[in-house]
Amino acid sequence: MRRELRRPALFAAALMSLVVFAASGAVARAESGSGGCSAKSTKSEEWKAAHCKGHDSGGPTTDSGQPTAGTPTAAKTGSRTVLKGTRPVWEANPKFQQVGMVPTGNAISGKVWLQANHADSLAALAKAVSDPKSSQYKHYLSHSQYVSQYAPTSKQVADVSSWLKQAGLQVGQVGPDNHFVAFSGTVAAASAAFGTTFGLYNAPGQVVQAPSTDLSVPTSIAGMVLSVTGLTPLGHVITPSDLGPPGGFVNAQPCSAYYGQKTATTLPQFQGKTLPYAVCGYVPSQLRGAYGVTQAGFTGQGQSVAITDAFDSSTLRSDANQYSSRHGDPGFSGDQFSDRSVPEGASSDPEPISTCGGNGWYAEQALDVEAVHGMAPAANVLYYGSASCYDDDFLATLARVVEDNNASIVTNSWGQPTVIANAPDFGCTPETPCLTINDDIVNAYESVFIQGAVQGIGFYFSSGDAGDEEQNAGFVHPDYPAGDPWVTAVGGTSLGIDKNNQRSFETGWGTSKWSLNEAGTEWQQVLPFQYGAGGGYSQIFEQPWYQDGVVTDNPTGGRAVPDIGLVGDPTTGMLIGQTQLFPLNTTQGPAGVHYGEYRIGGTSLSSPLMAGIQAAAQQGRGQRIGFANPLIYDLFRNYHDEATYFDPSGSEPGVGNVRADYANGLNADAGFLYSVRTFNQDSSLKVDHGWDDVTGVGTVTFRYLHRVASGSN
Repeated sequence: MRRELRRPALFAAALMSLVVFAASGAVARAESGSGGCSAKSTKSEEWKAAHCKGHDSGGPTTDSGQPTAGTPTAAKTGSRTVLKGTRPVWEANPKFQQVGMVPTGNAISGKVWLQANHADSLAALAKAVSDPKSSQYKHYLSHSQYVSQYAPTSKQVADVSSWLKQAGLQVGQVGPDNHFVAFSGTVAAASAAFGTTFGLYNAPGQVVQAPSTDLSVPTSIAGMVLSVTGLTPLGHVITPSDLGPPGGFVNAQPCSAYYGQKTATTLPQFQGKTLPYAVCGYVPSQLRGAYGVTQAGFTGQGQSVAITDAFDSSTLRSDANQYSSRHGDPGFSGDQFSDRSVPEGASSDPEPISTCGGNGWYAEQALDVEAVHGMAPAANVLYYGSASCYDDDFLATLARVVEDNNASIVTNSWGQPTVIANAPDFGCTPETPCLTINDDIVNAYESVFIQGAVQGIGFYFSSGDAGDEEQNAGFVHPDYPAGDPWVTAVGGTSLGIDKNNQRSFETGWGTSKWSLNEAGTEWQQVLPFQYGAGGGYSQIFEQPWYQDGVVTDNPTGGRAVPDIGLVGDPTTGMLIGQTQLFPLNTTQGPAGVHYGEYRIGGTSLSSPLMAGIQAAAQQGRGQRIGFANPLIYDLFRNYHDEATYFDPSGSEPGVGNVRADYANGLNADAGFLYSVRTFNQDSSLKVDHGWDDVTGVGTVTFRYLHRVASGSN
């Protein structure tokens, strides 16, 4: 399972996400990467013409006097500076017809993100402190040093606030480390502030608002403005105290305590083989054994891991403690677990709870907390629940994690497709794809990621559960933020653990589903591709320096995803515990609200497992790992005789396993359903020797933990 940030179940939702976050258009990047808009780009001239911005000399500049990498391209017009590309590019598409204007008295809100001071030297420092080859490696700044040298100043905040107030807007929260200034007011005031009007446009199944022209800001403050987010959302804020327990689920028997314990001898063979049943769900001691944490002897003592999700289950700690007790691990003690969430739904974005799935996030939260704690039982876990699943709220949450500076490892099991191309009725085709991210969003995220890097904080993101995204979104491309060069993207595998808690095999996670025919005599393929680890090659970000010499066959020249892999296949997934609402009696108790356990997977499992492993390694290291990618790739390059990582391409896992499910998801009253779930069939993505687009450089071993802990690179 992977909870997606603004991820559309239907294209109508995708278009809403395009509208909700103001500007569209291509993301042109510098080293962290220029991607499809760079001179090195492999994209066609037609693609560049449609998606890439120009570079006017009048735009904001860095302290070296050059145009700021990542800031909106700007052009001076009188006393104002136009931020080119901040008008959604889809407005030029006649399919999105304007049907009216937003009433000027309507409410609107958003955030103005401020540019860091000396932004070019800040990015250079982030690279230097993260690169094992640099003399500045591991020489991180303290939070106070970052603030004094790079953070927007109080005067800059005051200048931006004054402009917003003069336009008639109300100034609200100032973000952590002065990252942003929140505002609210009427559409009339926002139109005055940003030099635009707001139109109403037809989108699939709805009418949505958006700025009718590029935004502009006073030239006097243009160099301070990094991006503007959240200008589009309308609606009211819903703030219940708790969303209640989610619906219950129970895994059916037969299932195995370890891989291969039970085989499906009473069911037809699959491709001439009697397959094993899926595991009931690995518990932490099994995963620690398979990945070398037990052998390394680390528990994460003295380390802190942050988890970000949307919303905040009230039973996170009690569920984790009950789970740990049941499976032989210590629960959280004292203040080892800290909940730093904002109130659920306390968002200015529209319908934050219903749009974002409400308590559907609770399983993700339980998984993240229990996976981190399971791999590093002595580490501190800081849970940061966002007010919604909108970018605006997640950005504010991530900025607070970095400002707090308590956690040096941050795991995030959410993301979004970068491109939608399967809605021809709205002009979104493989030839004319519609981007779901834009400069404003990427600039804001990277301002947080780069600050984190200079402070020794690493961000880990699930690579996705839809393979190359072609089946889901109609376009082959990695997700975002996993595809950003400043984060560690964690891919997914299928993992066998034997009765001695050792890895018996590990291969790429990619599933084809087969079900029994009506007679129950043979297997029939029902889903050629059901799900699998996300990955691929960016057409937006260039291949970053740390992948040079490792990612050698790159069809786009772009950022390659993922960086590393860990178990994600749901049929070889982790058992978790959660308070749920069971409408029927089950093997786990009577009908009602109570604790229950079930198996779960997805790269939503892979990322928190990696975060826990990093906490264990960091304990041995005695200092922060920081942004991990340069180290991860150096450890691949520098050890050939005794590889740092397990190579999934050399595994012999068999074709797959048999999964048993209750037809009603709870008990045997309605009978059973059986299916074969295969391994290593991940859309167009392939496991291969060396780096690959399913598992990155490979998966974690004891050697990895030992070398990170000892400072080897």
